[in-house]
Amino acid sequence: MSINLKHFLNNLKIIGKISPFIFLLLSACTTVPANQSDLQTADSAEQETQNKAKIVKVEPVRPKIKLTQELLYKILEAEFAGQRGHVEQSLENYLELARQTRDPEIIQRATRIAVFARETEAAKEMAGMWAELDPRNPDPHQVLAVMALREGDVSASLEYLENILDYTYGDVEQKLLMVANLLGREGQREIILDVVDELVQTRQESPEALFAFSRVASIIGEYEYALELLERTYELKPDDDSVVLGYVFVLQRLNRNEDALSWLEGVIKKRRDNNFNLRLSYARMLSESRLYDESLKQFETLIDQAPNNNDVMFALALLYLQSGDIDASEEYFLKLSTKSHRTNDVNYYLGRISEDHEDYKKAAIWYQGVQAGQNYFDAQVRLGLMLARQGRIEDARMHLGSIRIQNESESVILIQAEAEILVNQEDLEEAMRIYDRALENGYNSDLLYSRAMLGEKLDRLDILEADLRTIIKREPENAMALNALGYTLADKTDRYTEALELIDAALEINPHDHYILDSKGWILYRLGRLDDAILYLKRALDIIPDAEIAAHLGEVLWIKGDKREAIKIWEAALEATPDNDTLQDVIQRFNP
Repeated sequence: MSINLKHFLNNLKIIGKISPFIFLLLSACTTVPANQSDLQTADSAEQETQNKAKIVKVEPVRPKIKLTQELLYKILEAEFAGQRGHVEQSLENYLELARQTRDPEIIQRATRIAVFARETEAAKEMAGMWAELDPRNPDPHQVLAVMALREGDVSASLEYLENILDYTYGDVEQKLLMVANLLGREGQREIILDVVDELVQTRQESPEALFAFSRVASIIGEYEYALELLERTYELKPDDDSVVLGYVFVLQRLNRNEDALSWLEGVIKKRRDNNFNLRLSYARMLSESRLYDESLKQFETLIDQAPNNNDVMFALALLYLQSGDIDASEEYFLKLSTKSHRTNDVNYYLGRISEDHEDYKKAAIWYQGVQAGQNYFDAQVRLGLMLARQGRIEDARMHLGSIRIQNESESVILIQAEAEILVNQEDLEEAMRIYDRALENGYNSDLLYSRAMLGEKLDRLDILEADLRTIIKREPENAMALNALGYTLADKTDRYTEALELIDAALEINPHDHYILDSKGWILYRLGRLDDAILYLKRALDIIPDAEIAAHLGEVLWIKGDKREAIKIWEAALEATPDNDTLQDVIQRFNP
């Protein structure tokens, strides 16, 4: 029995339970065929009228097929086999159908299944048949080009790629992009370079082709070659922003960031057209290079050009925050808060600004508005701390327990945050119980270190020493634990020799760490080696103007008899951090 295919197709659409692909597949099988001479005539006519930019799509020849029960069965069997993961059976059926019907849609399906199944010979056969019946379609030529590349056949691959670029339908730039992506996906670098070289030789005057092939060179890591192609592209098309930015990208990949910045700056000056996109890229590059002042100037120029551009406002707000201009930063973030632009990030930074102003109630409100994104976790932890600052201790602890976490590190931070709240409330015993419960689950150096520091506050040096020695035993290169134990032994006991060994071990690991240098100076002070102590403490203070280091250095200078220099050191530190307890304590002790 035989039924009309089109009638059957309509019935299938009503049923609606068969694979959607079948509708596409069978709809292509109802076309009345042209004979071969008709095809050749149409092909010649089209070739005469096509232009170089775009070749008009011509539908392939399709035979008129009656859908017999046998044909229907094979199609359905192939589809269901594919859906159940039986790819070999599906391919076997489609290969038979393709050879029997020579219908381009069935052949296309067979080709794609063969490629998916990594059946190279079947894929080449089907793609060849597909290209024969639908020669203007770039897709079968892509398959054949890839197969040739994987077999190392440069000349065959070139032939198929040339067919895509010169003979198949579609916009030239789109086809170039297609070829670039195709070549970029293949991992055989030497073969790809040979192919690109050949393609470039015949397209020396085409900026689109040179740009596309520079992209291939970049993808496979041939950045010097990519740069050469982009230089030639820029000569042909100097006003193309994509070419300019592509050149900058490659320079960055070659670690020539300064060259990239100066070149882009030169292009912007040469154009004198206030090109917004190039200036925006330049401003961002300056920021990435930590040239914040220069970046700020560029963004200020951009905001003059586009006063309502949300991305520029956001960048300006961050740069003002970076530069310490809190008021200007807040102004832009507040504008953005009314525009629903990057809401989570804007709320986070407004919370940080309010926290900096010690307006903890307002900070808590802003942090509540951070519901997702990279700042979510930090905002929610800070919200818990803000609630505690308002005296809402239980609310703060409950909130910390409700925060979504993604890893163990975040879980540790929550434990430390809750303990910090309790320490600030002087409930040290409850804080210790939190650490004890957490450490029942196993070793964690961060929690052990935090518990050791809490042990010091409780005057339980046995806890401090036990926890720090556990860390050192498990992690002999943990300089922070070595330093903490060495400093505590020097400051709280007379075990100076042992303390010095620990601090020297820490210095071997991190010789420029200002905290360890401070500890070294302090133990030398305890040992009575005042001149050596001053050298280490000055080195530490040169690295960072820390109040506690200043307190230590001033004390050693005072004891050595240089009271004027000690007072000078303390006064400078007081001006920067007037509320530091260690600094206040040493000044009160010596009463200068």
